[in-house]
Amino acid sequence: MLDARFLTRNGMTARQLAAELLNQRTDSRLPRIRDYAERLGVGNGTVQAALQLLESTGAVQTEARGHLGTYLRAVDRAGLWQLAGLGTMLAAMPLPYSRRYEGLATGLREAFEDAEIPFALTFMRGAQVRLDALLAGRADLIVVSRLAFEEFGADRPIAQLADLGVRTFVGAHGVLLRAGASLDDPGLAVAVDTSSADQQRLTRLVFAGRPVRYVETSYMQLGELFRRGEVDATVWNLDEVHQHIDGEVTTIPFDEVTSTDLAGRNSSAVLAVRADDSPALDAMRDRLSAELVTRTQQAVLTGDRLPSY
Repeated sequence: MLDARFLTRNGMTARQLAAELLNQRTDSRLPRIRDYAERLGVGNGTVQAALQLLESTGAVQTEARGHLGTYLRAVDRAGLWQLAGLGTMLAAMPLPYSRRYEGLATGLREAFEDAEIPFALTFMRGAQVRLDALLAGRADLIVVSRLAFEEFGADRPIAQLADLGVRTFVGAHGVLLRAGASLDDPGLAVAVDTSSADQQRLTRLVFAGRPVRYVETSYMQLGELFRRGEVDATVWNLDEVHQHIDGEVTTIPFDEVTSTDLAGRNSSAVLAVRADDSPALDAMRDRLSAELVTRTQQAVLTGDRLPSY
């Protein structure tokens, strides 16, 4: 329950000031009181009282250094986040069916904890589903491929928080063929997942102009469809694919059948957010470490760290 002091005029200004201070570095000089007053549209005395209120909670400690100004000595960023009323940031990513995705989930949790930003993780299958959740405010950050982000970003109010680089979303895509089948066989039954912008686009690109029949499916059904002989081919994430498809299939590396540039864009993970200027977005942009995400993911991939998310 919010302290009653933060429901007063000074308290409301303290909550705004808490958001302003989230990205202030420790041992750095604070803006002048009148600068904050102008920015927040209140009087100097209100800002001074608001700062004293934040100090009384232990969220910040400041030190006056004469003509040098006032410096931030210590800060409890999790406390500031709570006082600013920003809530828990919810990130949505693909289901963690591969070790790469488990590493990504572990890296996100590590980076948010390091940034002292309250965080929760949810899993949603399909980039379009995650995009819809972001735009509807049901998620604050989503993980999509570079390929999907470029397709979505053209006409939707989303922004890139970070590009984690190649092989952070998937290791590689490839064509899966039922044993004995050929890409040139007429009438191939090709599995396509319409909930996945990446898989659908790549599959239709590879099989464009070929006399095939598309079968709508999801990765959870793929193994069973191959076993039953109901599909002959598809394009799929090769990460641990043989743990999900126990039938005999042949794999063809993606770059042998289409553009390597496209394959690279598809393998890069992008952290996307709504394109607004909210304090929460500013705090994530300035404090979340993409390098920590990828370093942790790599440690999970090499077995040096157990997944934890």
